Amino acid sequence: MMKNEILTIPVNLIIQGQTFVGNDLVFIPDFEKSLTEEFKSKVYTTNELAYCELFDDSIIRYASTWAAKEAVYKALKQYDAAAISWKKIEITREKIAGKPTVTIHGQQTPYSINLSISHDGEYAWAIALLMPGK
Repeated sequence: MMKNEILTIPVNLIIQGQTFVGNDLVFIPDFEKSLTEEFKSKVYTTNELAYCELFDDSIIRYASTWAAKEAVYKALKQYDAAAISWKKIEITREKIAGKPTVTIHGQQTPYSINLSISHDGEYAWAIALLMPGK
């Protein structure tokens, strides 16, 4: 495949309406104020809690996982307006700092979601690309 062909793939997917995008930016100092035990129990799955708690700086992991869940939620809302609970969106990694994977528990419609998560300084950011039919 030629370089120009590769560069047109994302544009063609978006133009054809086959990609839905969600993103989220979290200001960690504000997020930390809302990170209560009640919030954790309502939002994070057991696997997500275990992953975040592996780190001394767990606040960064909680914030980046929250950003990822928000990004996925926003992409899903563009694709299908049905509401979904936070715990049905699960962000996992096969290894520490590994590629994030999205699982939608109870998923009825076939689609794939690609996810990228980043954090720098006081911010965590995530972007999700949902592609139907995968």
